[in-house]
Amino acid sequence: MERLPVQQTDGPYRIALVCLGNICRSPMAHVVLADHLDRAGLAAKVEVSSAGTGGWHVGKPMDPRAATALVGEGYDPSAHRARQYDAGWLETHDVVLVMDRANLADVGSHERVALFRDFDPVDRGGEVPDPYYGGDDGFGEVLSMVERTSAAIVDALQHRDRTGKPA
Repeated sequence: MERLPVQQTDGPYRIALVCLGNICRSPMAHVVLADHLDRAGLAAKVEVSSAGTGGWHVGKPMDPRAATALVGEGYDPSAHRARQYDAGWLETHDVVLVMDRANLADVGSHERVALFRDFDPVDRGGEVPDPYYGGDDGFGEVLSMVERTSAAIVDALQHRDRTGKPA
């Protein structure tokens, strides 16, 4: 996917971010993308949610290492609680961006499903590696990927429609 899909839902443009457990990668992306949208003046026009394909962590906060990485860069991860992805999200979200190819297989093929890093200006189409079983450095690496990809997504939303409506 080279471009964000045309809006399918009523109201704000809805972006879902999906990883395996919704405690590392997708919540980091959620916090960062929401922050970037807010700073760009798009918070009322674009809604972000995140979930995991597995339900092991439902209701739990973000992994402390992910939260620490975010706080270190000035983000607030405190509101996050893990949720599980539901196939119905394809009906309620305009695009579902997954963190890796295993998540892509779990969510299924659809014209509105893509890899998050399809929008990464450095490595288009790459995967966001799962830092859960690694050291703290992995969370910083993920945060760097998430920040530059989120900036590119916000830029794409800002330039899609000159009327100001992200599509």
